[in-house]
Amino acid sequence: SDHMENICGYLMKYTNLVTGWQYRFFVLNNDAGLLEYFVNEQSRHLKPRGTLQLAGAVISPSDEDSHTFTVNAASGEQYKLRATDAKERQHWVSRLQICTQHHTEAIGKNNPPLKSRSFSLASQGSANSPGVQRRPSQNAISFFSVGHHRLPAGKRVPIMQPDHLVDVREMMSQAEGQQRDLIRSIECLPVSGHLTSLDQDLLMLKATSMATMNCLNDCFHILQLQHASQQKGSLPAGTTISWLEPKISLTNHFKNGAAQNFPAEINKPASVREEQSIAEPCQLTREPEEINPDEELEDICDDKEDDLGAVEEQRSVILHLLSQLKLGMDLTRVVLPTFILEKRSLLEMYADFMSHPDLFIAITNGTTPEERMIRFVEYYLTSFHEGRKGAIAKKPYNPIIGETFHCSWRMPKSDVAADASSNFPAHSSSEQVTLSKDMEGQAEPDYYTVKFVAEQVSHHPPVSGFYAECVERKMCVNAHVWTKSKFLGMSIGVTMVGEGILSLLEHGEEYTFSLPCAYARSILTVPWVELGGKVNINCAKTGYSASINFHTKPFYGGKLHRVTGEVKQNVTNTVVCRVQGEWNSVLEFTYSNGDTKYVDLTKLSVTRKRVRPLEKQGPFESRRLWQHVTESLRDGDIDKATEHKRTLEERQRNEERLRAETETPWCTKYFLKEGDGWVYHKPLWKTVSAAQTQQTDTN
Repeated sequence: SDHMENICGYLMKYTNLVTGWQYRFFVLNNDAGLLEYFVNEQSRHLKPRGTLQLAGAVISPSDEDSHTFTVNAASGEQYKLRATDAKERQHWVSRLQICTQHHTEAIGKNNPPLKSRSFSLASQGSANSPGVQRRPSQNAISFFSVGHHRLPAGKRVPIMQPDHLVDVREMMSQAEGQQRDLIRSIECLPVSGHLTSLDQDLLMLKATSMATMNCLNDCFHILQLQHASQQKGSLPAGTTISWLEPKISLTNHFKNGAAQNFPAEINKPASVREEQSIAEPCQLTREPEEINPDEELEDICDDKEDDLGAVEEQRSVILHLLSQLKLGMDLTRVVLPTFILEKRSLLEMYADFMSHPDLFIAITNGTTPEERMIRFVEYYLTSFHEGRKGAIAKKPYNPIIGETFHCSWRMPKSDVAADASSNFPAHSSSEQVTLSKDMEGQAEPDYYTVKFVAEQVSHHPPVSGFYAECVERKMCVNAHVWTKSKFLGMSIGVTMVGEGILSLLEHGEEYTFSLPCAYARSILTVPWVELGGKVNINCAKTGYSASINFHTKPFYGGKLHRVTGEVKQNVTNTVVCRVQGEWNSVLEFTYSNGDTKYVDLTKLSVTRKRVRPLEKQGPFESRRLWQHVTESLRDGDIDKATEHKRTLEERQRNEERLRAETETPWCTKYFLKEGDGWVYHKPLWKTVSAAQTQQTDTN
């Protein structure tokens, strides 16, 4: 091919944090499938300073600039390279990709599929067996068979009868147990020595065995759906459908409460059986529950996520996970290992963005539209710091569909910034009675209450809705967020798709806003979080808008967590405020009159949220739902936490499967679908409107 020519030239190569980027002379050897580099062109006749095998490699242009790209070899070695311009980068990337594809395909042609073979990880095997180096004492699995089988010519596959599916399910359960034992056996190997748990062949065996079991489960599900469609409508209510799951009646299966009939359940912890026996959400009351703030107590949990121990101990698991991922792969359906989880649900993380309720309430106290927009920007930028629990990047629990989280904050009125010239009218007596009947006959409290509720309204795609309000100040915020995760090589990117609306009812203003992307960087060393992307805040009524840029750190130089932004009046295109700094450190606000204000986020007071005790929470409220996972993580028992987490996820999958088979739609509890978004069922703007209408009718 004309494109398979050998090319050479200077590129910058990133070495390390100390020496940074250095010019090196690179040579692409198409015949050998090698990328070599030398100190300079004059030393080309000497031994290369470095060599990468391109067969099986991944060539990835960087999305951070137009000059950088990476070469990720199958061995795990990586080169970070930078061309002089975008045109030169494209030239190198295209030639490298062509060479990589050619040699990868050549390997496939020269190495046909393996014949049926068996090997043991515990007993002695052939010289080529991965288990030949194992210690005799490590006998977690005695035999694991890998093979390919063909049916005799002309023999048709018999149509499976319902009772045959029971046998298949039992065989698959045995296979899943063997596969878990296999993975456990590999992970029991030492991390150093002749044969380690990081051996490339063993990592590939872990990945392929898991992929095989996932494929078999998908096929089994297809068979179940096929039988369900054939039998639909022909069974009377309450009939036992033994071929979906052994001895589970339709009503019990719908409630997901018959799992303890299996003998294996006897050996499971009581907490796991309790998780499995929780009724299906749609069978519980779907009527919205009014939470009494007086039942909520100040939160005493303080789970900082600064512990790296589990991550370092489970490095092989991370490598195993990475071996299954491809660049750009959607991680929505990927089950991540338990040890990287932080001890709270994503719904509670959204609540923690409200940890400065004084700044939130103070927005409506601004005397002019300009001041209110600037106050909202100040609150918005200070919310992300407390949303993170420590410097280590860990992932909150994925909420299950129907999961909810409730909390509130009490803010002394004297602590909320207000202007002396503020002349907002106080609430009329009729409005006060309508908006807060619980206050009837009581003295007005000396604090404001901000109430929060969040609900997971969809599983695929994963969408959360959350709503907060302060009745006394006639303000509320409604938002929905779809989290889309992607694998980016040595980092994971999360796009927050959705929109929020802040309503200031005293002023008749609505502020629409979006959320930045989040990135978990350095996932193989010390994972950390950074935010990136551009967000906009707009108020159509006043004509004020804000543009905020969260800057990601470039490969070389630059600051971490940098943010810049400006507030402008759209009609005159006048910038009234500029902001710069770090979203987790110090922010600097510069106003049009020349004044400057500094906000040190590390010194801002945090108001603890108030949460009902576990015994008063519903079975699908976040803390009660995940309590056993959280307790196990606090105790450092990763295996137990994984078992509890797996139980919850399996229950969710079973319920989703049954709803699909019975064509039962999911019904939400607190949020209603409106267009492409989700809106709280009883937002404050409806309540205030009703109160004003009632007052007008009375007059």
